[in-house]
Amino acid sequence: MNDTPRHARIHWDEHGLPVSTAFDDVYFSKESGLAETLHNFIDQNRLCERWRALPAGACFVVGETGFGTGLNFFCAWQLFEQHAPADARLHFVSVEKYPLSRADLARAVALWPQLALYGQQLLGQYLVLQPGFQRVVFAAGRVTLTLLVGDVIEQLAALDAMVDAWFLDGFAPAKNPEMWTPGLFAQLARLSAPGATLGTFTAAGVVRRGLMAEGFDMFRVPGFGRKREVMRGVYTGAPQPVSGPWFNRPPTPHGERRAVVIGAGLAGCASAASLAARGWRVTVLDRAGGLAQGASGNPQGVLYLKLSAHGTALSRLIVSGFGYIRRQLEHLPQGQAWDACGVLQLAFDEKERNRQAALAQAFDSDLVQALAQDAASIQAGVGVPSGGLYFPDAGWVHPAALCRWWMDHPAIEFRPYCQVSALERDAGAWRLFDGERCLEQAPVVIVANAEDAARLTGLPLKPIRGQVTYLPANRPSGALRTVLCAEGYIAPPRLGEHTLGASFDFTATGLQPTNAEHAGNLARLAQISPELAGAWALQPAELSGRASLRCTTPDYLPVIGPLSEAHGNEQPGGSAAPRWREGLYVNSGHGSRGLVTAPLAGELLAAWLEGEPLPLPRDVAHACHPDRFLMRQLKKRRVHS
Repeated sequence: MNDTPRHARIHWDEHGLPVSTAFDDVYFSKESGLAETLHNFIDQNRLCERWRALPAGACFVVGETGFGTGLNFFCAWQLFEQHAPADARLHFVSVEKYPLSRADLARAVALWPQLALYGQQLLGQYLVLQPGFQRVVFAAGRVTLTLLVGDVIEQLAALDAMVDAWFLDGFAPAKNPEMWTPGLFAQLARLSAPGATLGTFTAAGVVRRGLMAEGFDMFRVPGFGRKREVMRGVYTGAPQPVSGPWFNRPPTPHGERRAVVIGAGLAGCASAASLAARGWRVTVLDRAGGLAQGASGNPQGVLYLKLSAHGTALSRLIVSGFGYIRRQLEHLPQGQAWDACGVLQLAFDEKERNRQAALAQAFDSDLVQALAQDAASIQAGVGVPSGGLYFPDAGWVHPAALCRWWMDHPAIEFRPYCQVSALERDAGAWRLFDGERCLEQAPVVIVANAEDAARLTGLPLKPIRGQVTYLPANRPSGALRTVLCAEGYIAPPRLGEHTLGASFDFTATGLQPTNAEHAGNLARLAQISPELAGAWALQPAELSGRASLRCTTPDYLPVIGPLSEAHGNEQPGGSAAPRWREGLYVNSGHGSRGLVTAPLAGELLAAWLEGEPLPLPRDVAHACHPDRFLMRQLKKRRVHS
């Protein structure tokens, strides 16, 4: 994570066009950037013709090196809308080491009034673009941008995708030789679908020879404007091998695009929304009488970023997940549904101070800022006993409002009071039973019912009881301006009430609030801010609250993805190659981080099902794979056999 994001350093020339200061090169032709894009990338890949020929429901993947000003993306988006079938989808994957600042992007977007509709939509979600994979969704899911922030070879090496057409862009080989290397050409080949095409602005021999060595047939063609030649290509090489048999994707379902989701909390509703956006019909079943009645039912959940300075899989999942949900929340009105009030994590002891010092060095100040005690108290609006880390784009969310927004789709049906006791596969479909009664059947089932998923999948999920306390807002507490976190948390008021939490009980599973846990929450509040704690003179017996069960895993990573035959009642065999339980997927184990990780998990599940580019690096997706526990069992058996 040392490669923290740095915005592109550019200046604007006498014509009002952007020029890279670092590379001393232009972002696009001075004659006409739009005409150049059409010639080099749209025409050389024959995209308008290919998009008109797409079958219903198809997803077309464009890969790009060098997002720059977004011009190529805006142009592709516009032409896709004009030429592709109405239910086809465009997935645009682009790498950018130095994203433009928002101000520079806005200035660039203003250069093309004919593309303003698309540029303004990107500007509306142009935030939290940290290193790694950042997913942005447009047009109700018809257009997806997966922006890979970082070094092009490192990011492409982490990508799992099959690209149909490449925009080989970026600064010229003479200006940016570190990009145009055999490592890049090898990644382009690995990620290319059979017959993938390529267009590029350069005709440099080193590029042509490098691509040909990796299986691309390359052709020089007349260039645009003053450019004498550019190149187009087609991938005719052999399909690239995968890294290991269990990393193989399960077969993409064919036939009816119909799914049942078990569980109507954050994980289940996010999964349903991601599938519905791709044309699936989804039924969501829950044993409760409404949405978000379990661990997702607290009135205020915190966008809490528990990060690591060492780039762990969990930390990278959190950074990508935070960016995704934060951009999703831009579609909801602030106030009752959510508030971008920021989150202040206090350095409450020496260990936490050392951890926070490392994080402040590892991450960009756009994401996190180290504050001394005085500055932290000013930011919070109340006195706090220490400094800490401030996350300016974070805040609190009312999970039920988010779930309702996701579920507000004509292709999603919600059925309450449905307790799924068993699953059976029969004639290409899963049948879901409540005792002897068949509740529903569908070719695909997503198990997203928190700790109860262990019963249906055999996965090692465990519940952790947590209780929150409600505190009535008053004049002193109204000064609180941001979420405060230490070993507990308190949020600014929503509808006249603060949420204070939360307890952790690894043994109890009851859901009745207790006075002892209210007392524990009050004690944690006194550690967070003695000044704020003094705003109430209430005894635990006078307080109300709510208890629920979080669901977590032994390694504290969620489980997201397809299930193999080794789970459930069957015992693992000796082979590491999975025999998939066709059409059975899981999204669970998010613990106390569900607001940050569960929404992107829905996109990851949809990518597994649709054969799309994964929204996370391969190793992070594999770290969250349900079969990781099976693989560990098999390795232990081989070691001891």
